[in-house]
Amino acid sequence: MTSYLFEPHPRPAAAVLGESAAFPVHRIFCVGRNYAEHAKEMGFQVDREAPFYFLKSATTLVPSGETIPYPPGTDNFHHEMELVFAIGREGFRIDRGHALDHVYGYACGLDMTRRDLQLASREKGRPWDFGKDFERSAVMGPITRAEAFGAPSGRVIELTVNGETRQKANLDDLVWKVDEIVAHLSGYYRLQPGDLIFSGTPAGVGPVVAGDSLRGTIDGLEPVELTIGPAE
Repeated sequence: MTSYLFEPHPRPAAAVLGESAAFPVHRIFCVGRNYAEHAKEMGFQVDREAPFYFLKSATTLVPSGETIPYPPGTDNFHHEMELVFAIGREGFRIDRGHALDHVYGYACGLDMTRRDLQLASREKGRPWDFGKDFERSAVMGPITRAEAFGAPSGRVIELTVNGETRQKANLDDLVWKVDEIVAHLSGYYRLQPGDLIFSGTPAGVGPVVAGDSLRGTIDGLEPVELTIGPAE
C-alpha cells in the first residue's frame, strides 16, 4: 500500500439522480464558442472546421445549491449556463455513430468565469487558466442517466439571475452536437469513465455580484442552483 506525506484530497464526485452512489469525476473538458450567438457576443464567428476546448481541474467541481464566495482577482465574474454530459465508457477514436453509447448521463452546469482575466489572457495569446480554472468554478446539478433523459436535441436551456432570464436557447443551437464532440475529442484523448464535458454556453453571459441567486434549467434535467456570497 502506498504511503503519503500528507492525506490526499478526497476525489471529486457528482450526484446521480436516484442513486446513492456518486459519479467519481476524472477530468472536466469544456467546449468553447459552441453557440453561434455567444461567439458573436464575444467578438468571434464560429469556427466550423473543428471544435476547441479548455479544461477545468476536477477539484473546481461544486454541487448545485451551494453558496460560493465572489472569487479573488476579478471585478467581472460571469455566469455561463451549459449542458454537461458524463462519460461512462472508455473510448478512443470513437465513431460518431457509437458516440452516445459512451455517455452515462446529462446534467445542468455552470462554467463560472473571471471574464476580465480571461480576456486579458486572450489579448496576449496566453492560456485561459486564470479566467476559467479556479476554485469552485464548475457548478453542476445531479446527473440524469442517459436512458432516462433521452435524446439531447430539442430541449430549452435557460438561466435566471434573481428570477430574471439572462440566457435562453435550444440545445439544437449547439454548433457541435454531443455525438460530434465525443467523436472528435476521443481522437485526441482516451476518454475515461468519470470524464465530464461542458458543452458550451448560449448568448447572454454577464456579470454576477454578491447576493445574486442563479438557477439554470434544461428540459428533462434537475436544475443547477448557485448563490454568490461576499468575497473572502
